[in-house]
Amino acid sequence: MPGGEDRGARHFFPRAVRLTRRQEFTRVFQRAVRVSEDGLTLLARPNGRDHPRLGLAISRKHARTIAARNRVKRVVRESFRRHQQRLGGLDIVATSRSGLDPRDKQALTAVLERLWPELIQRCERSSSF
Repeated sequence: MPGGEDRGARHFFPRAVRLTRRQEFTRVFQRAVRVSEDGLTLLARPNGRDHPRLGLAISRKHARTIAARNRVKRVVRESFRRHQQRLGGLDIVATSRSGLDPRDKQALTAVLERLWPELIQRCERSSSF
């Protein structure tokens, strides 16, 4: 069914843009530029590639149900896809903190819309890379 294939292609999150190994996450956590707001933290570090990659570490402590964690991950992935052209060669990890409300998709989206530009700006200014 051609219509179904097209619809699925828009929502594809290929392995090339994901952090998949523990070492990749650890590398970002060890030395990263951080931006935070309302229970969500983005950490970034250069990856030496020509495209950004995203890792998700959404804690059970802050989003108690699997549905809540999946909702947060879905919103972060969707926002990442919209902004990835401006993110350059960064490895980015999104983590949850206290204060996160996984039920409010619009609030999560608004927080991310503010965090991406701030992350880009801090990475450009940072000499810690």
